[in-house]
Amino acid sequence: MAKLTTSETRSRVLRRVDGVEANARLTGSSAAVLLLLLAAEGLTIPFIQRLLTAHVVIGMVLVPPVLVKLGSTGYRFVRYYTGKPAYVKKGPPPALLRLVGPFVVVLTLALFGSGIALLFAAVQWRSDLMFLHKATFVLWFGAMTIHVLSHLSDTAKLAPRDWYGRTRREITGTRSRQWLLVVSVALGILLGMLLAARGASFLSHGVVSG
Repeated sequence: MAKLTTSETRSRVLRRVDGVEANARLTGSSAAVLLLLLAAEGLTIPFIQRLLTAHVVIGMVLVPPVLVKLGSTGYRFVRYYTGKPAYVKKGPPPALLRLVGPFVVVLTLALFGSGIALLFAAVQWRSDLMFLHKATFVLWFGAMTIHVLSHLSDTAKLAPRDWYGRTRREITGTRSRQWLLVVSVALGILLGMLLAARGASFLSHGVVSG
């Protein structure tokens, strides 16, 4: 059997299994996708009367990537608190983020849950759900601002690692993580296309106000 060259040996060493790094990369990549989509969603809010359909579509596109992000952060949470050595060694997030994190999760679920409920609710329930959706957004925006600003530097470092350059080959599972994100966005686009027409019923009943 031929001996491996130094470069081949180094390549095999680099192509390692690192669950902590893989989880961090998925979290960073999904966060970057969400930031772009949330920015687009935010641009529709001041013009919601004219851009309601876009608001609904982008909101639905966001749903699968949001679930991916919640899954990746939840996985780290479980691994850390069940004593997985690699995750314990990495350590927990800073105290402020541990405090804000549960609020971000609950408010995110409430925000998207109320938005989806609005698409299917009977007319008589829409005013109450709209109030809940708007109130939740205000609270979510405050918590999310702290969350995003605190993680912005890490996201900028982690998000590109699976997508270009030498870092793509450093650990296993790159393609799986890439496909997970691509499929999540594709599913979101499909959901948005399927539910776009429902936004029109809001205007027809005068529920949405500027």
